[in-house]
Amino acid sequence: MNEEMAQLFFKYGAMNSGKTIEILKVAHNYEEQNKPVVLMTSGIDTREGVGIVSSRIGLKRKAMPIFEETDVFDVIFKMEYKPYCVLIDEAQFLKKKHVLAFTKIVDELNIPVMAFGLKNDFRNELFEGSKYLLLYADKIEEMKTICWFCHKKAIMNLHYVDGKPVYKGNQVQIGGNEAYYPVCRKHYFKPLMIKEGE
Repeated sequence: MNEEMAQLFFKYGAMNSGKTIEILKVAHNYEEQNKPVVLMTSGIDTREGVGIVSSRIGLKRKAMPIFEETDVFDVIFKMEYKPYCVLIDEAQFLKKKHVLAFTKIVDELNIPVMAFGLKNDFRNELFEGSKYLLLYADKIEEMKTICWFCHKKAIMNLHYVDGKPVYKGNQVQIGGNEAYYPVCRKHYFKPLMIKEGE
């Protein structure tokens, strides 16, 4: 059997690196060729409502929400058709069991899975989903964006409340541009909004 083997992809990047635009583009490209895909997203992210993939430039579409109890392998296995690809947005919010289920979808059902998400939280710790995707993915790709305060590459996410940076608190703090900046390491520790100079 010469069928090409499916792979698990993890594409990560800081806030504003275009992850959601990319996932919508990939879905569109498959569907334009009449190749159905399954679009999934974390049930935790309710900014636009549950099960909505939404980019900052205004593109959005419905997706299947993944909750803690969701058996993603079972969902894909029992589908009436075999999708050409499974696409996951906000993959950082996955649990280890979800990531392992996606590896089974790839290895046992031979369906490619592409997961998109943040690598590190605002405390600069790995998210659970990202940690296990980094460990289990066949291919890992960084999506790049620029630091909010300079021209360097952003590798961290700065959380701020009332104009002040926040480095402690619950890992999951849902928010967009109003709460987070993509930043380089230097400006993560010394953001310009503190007015201490550089």
